Amino acid sequence: MNNKKSIIILVADDDPDDRLMTKEALEENFLVNELKFVEDGVELLSYLRREGKYQNPADSPRPGIILLDLNMPKIDGREALKIIKSDPSLKSIPIVVLTTSKADQDILNSYDLGVNCFISKPVSFYEFVEVTRKLGSYWFEIVQLPK
Repeated sequence: MNNKKSIIILVADDDPDDRLMTKEALEENFLVNELKFVEDGVELLSYLRREGKYQNPADSPRPGIILLDLNMPKIDGREALKIIKSDPSLKSIPIVVLTTSKADQDILNSYDLGVNCFISKPVSFYEFVEVTRKLGSYWFEIVQLPK
């Protein structure tokens, strides 16, 4: 199946190594999507609301999906998820929690707040490449995303 959609992927993660690993793993799988990165929940919300340095729509195109880390500074992923899913103009954006947490409470709370998918980050790059391959296949080949 090779009908991959080109959509904007917004990655919200404070760890520069994790951002780089995400970028490289997606590239390893030949995903043609444009990646945008934010480093904390405040920046994520500014991006989505087109505030501050994100006022220009060319710099902050609406993402087709958000990859969200839960453990970020300022506003963490849990609070950002709650805010996004309670905003009528943003709640239709699919959010995949991609985090180091494996805590049952984080998984339950994330789904209660409206996350579309919860994935615990694998430790090795090889495993991460495999997870992003499956993620790409599901979200960009199979699923119908809102426009």
